[in-house]
Amino acid sequence: MARAKKVITIHVRDDREKEEFLRELQRLRLPAFIYVHGKLNDLKINVQGTKEDIREAIRRIREIHNRVRAKLYPDRRGLYRYTIDDLLRESGASVSTPILVKTLELLGETVEVREGELITSMPWEEMVSLTGTLGEYLSDVSLQTTRQIREVILPAAVLKGLDPMEVIDLLVELGLAEWKEDKFKYELVKNKEQALEILLKHLEGEENED
Repeated sequence: MARAKKVITIHVRDDREKEEFLRELQRLRLPAFIYVHGKLNDLKINVQGTKEDIREAIRRIREIHNRVRAKLYPDRRGLYRYTIDDLLRESGASVSTPILVKTLELLGETVEVREGELITSMPWEEMVSLTGTLGEYLSDVSLQTTRQIREVILPAAVLKGLDPMEVIDLLVELGLAEWKEDKFKYELVKNKEQALEILLKHLEGEENED
């Protein structure tokens, strides 16, 4: 097969975008050979391989650049777009999408999910940190909780700055959850929307008394 070579230029706005882009580029596993050099904000990317390899590599490179831009810079509505896989990989956590969405809603952020993407008003670094915190809380309670109850415990713990075990105790105290001997797990007695609503009302009442 004849080898070919093509050079494309990617323009980045600042060092943050350049670093993110180059880091994502290093993760690419492609048959084409890629070499990057550039001054300041113009990166020249030298791609070598068969014509087919080069076409595929350039498509993937542009895709990465679009993804990096979407997560670093907000659109006209002030929203960022993150692929959920990127977010989980970056934070080293495996938090379910419903937990992420509910936590963002409670924190007063705009959030929607579309085709594996999270579209939200929370900036990337904060989002990674939040996901990491949720991941830590999850590992504290995952063995003794069902999936449903976690969707109440974790968002409430983050919102109110509580230890997730404290939230479990409160749910039991309020008659919203119970320990199931046969399953060795805590589970909700009410549906999760109701349980969360009652729990938050109770916590807000306590805060108002202080």
